[in-house]
This record gives sequence, structure tokens and C-alpha cells, in this order.
Amino acid sequence: MKMKHLISVLSLAISCLCMNTALAHGGAKPMHGGIVQMANDIGFELVVQPDAATIYLMDHGKPMASKGITGKLTVLQGSNKIEADIKEAGDNTLRVLGVKLGKGDKLVAALSNVGGKSMTVRFTIK
Repeated sequence: MKMKHLISVLSLAISCLCMNTALAHGGAKPMHGGIVQMANDIGFELVVQPDAATIYLMDHGKPMASKGITGKLTVLQGSNKIEADIKEAGDNTLRVLGVKLGKGDKLVAALSNVGGKSMTVRFTIK
């Protein structure tokens, strides 16, 4: 009886040592020098330009089509609130025109038709 118990414990210990842990996605790295946030397994990379911003879409590391995606970008700059339209700009990109973004700004992108769903993505410019 003790031998059966010992074999069971050893088997369990060996199986624990051999288990591979699955890590979901890990930390997303920027591909365009921007800020990356994940929402519903989709990566959104915000790249700030003078008077504009671009959001790149990635689905599991591959470019995701931006066709049909629209939305609003809300920018909080201290006590000021600015809103701008988000529009598709080809392949896997969305554009926001007419916004000047800077350090400390908090952004909320409310998007429609992302894979048939609506979602919200938040960014903070550091």
C-alpha cells in the first residue's frame, strides 16, 4: 500500500515538473514606436504625430483590417476635454486629425465595428 502511495506522489511530482505554462500574449511590443494597449485580444498601438494620431490594429501579432471601423477619441488634458473623429486610413490603420497630444494626456478611443463589436481603449501619454 505504501509503495502505491509513493508511486502516485512521485508521478504527480514529475508531471508538475513537466507541465508547460501557457502565457496569453505576453506584453505587446510597439511596432511603430507608439503606446500599445490590448482589448479583447486585439492590440491597439497609438502613435502621436504633430496635429494628428494614428492607431495601428493587430490581431494576435498580425495586422487587422481597419475597414468599416469608426469612432471618437476623447482627450483629457487637465481640465480640458477634446473630442475628435477616428476614421479608417487604410490596411490596419485608423487616423485622428486635428489633435495636439502631449505628455500626461489621457485618451479614450470609443470604437465601433471592431470585428463586429464596439469597444473602448484607453491610453496615457507618458
